[in-house]
Amino acid sequence: MRVGLFGTGPWARITHGPALAAHPDTELVGVWGRRPEAAAEVAGLFGAKAYEDADALIADVDAVAIALPPALQGPLAARAALAGRHLLLDKPVAATVEDAHAVADAVQRAGVASVVFFTLRFDAASAEWIERQAATGDWYTGRADWYGSVFGAGASPFADSPWRREKGGLWDVGPHALSVLLPVLGDVTEVRAARGAGDTTHLTLRHAGGASSTAVLTLTAPSAGAGVAIEFRGTHGVTTYPDGLSGPATESFAGAIEALTAAIASGTPHACDARFGARVTEILAAAEAALR
Repeated sequence: MRVGLFGTGPWARITHGPALAAHPDTELVGVWGRRPEAAAEVAGLFGAKAYEDADALIADVDAVAIALPPALQGPLAARAALAGRHLLLDKPVAATVEDAHAVADAVQRAGVASVVFFTLRFDAASAEWIERQAATGDWYTGRADWYGSVFGAGASPFADSPWRREKGGLWDVGPHALSVLLPVLGDVTEVRAARGAGDTTHLTLRHAGGASSTAVLTLTAPSAGAGVAIEFRGTHGVTTYPDGLSGPATESFAGAIEALTAAIASGTPHACDARFGARVTEILAAAEAALR
């Protein structure tokens, strides 16, 4: 599968690019970025061609992988889908509900496959743990807390990300929390939100089956307090996501590549497709409205 990479930031360099270049089922054809010099640099890292025209790269490939801020990803993804290109997207799929729906609608109209890269859903061990909790069922409550330290005391490759500074933990790590809570507890029917210190958002959610959940989402946790905590409680007892269960992000992204190729071959949408990505965006927007 010939793939074009859109984006030249840290995530493109340390995850998308290496995984696409190494995977036996993909050929990394080219790289496009908003700065031509950065596109040339990233393309050189992986033996690909730098493109100055996004549409020219779309025309030369079978699929696009996008590692751009959500406000840019949404319109570009819709354009690529309508051109008949399969989509390997990052979360959140767009910065607005309208743009997220446009992506999902374009995928459906063009009949292409799409996968949104929620890291834990494509890490083999983590995905198995999530699937096991979903199959167990009968949970009455859960929590999924993401304490990121992107803007904490420790150095992070994403510390210079303007969109993360603007949107905070709700939009950056909120999709990760939702990608775990929804398959286990069901769709969200009610959203409440409150602000904490820094960019911290506290969510309280009601789910379709009657269960409730909470999430603490931040990028400004002190490095000593950073981490992920996931837990479900029900008639079976308490289950907790094990520390250190997930592997490197490049291995998770390889799983997303395989999920996309399987969706193309079967014609069956993946559970983490653009439509699911749009639903996550709706919930994030509802939480943002609750904060206002």
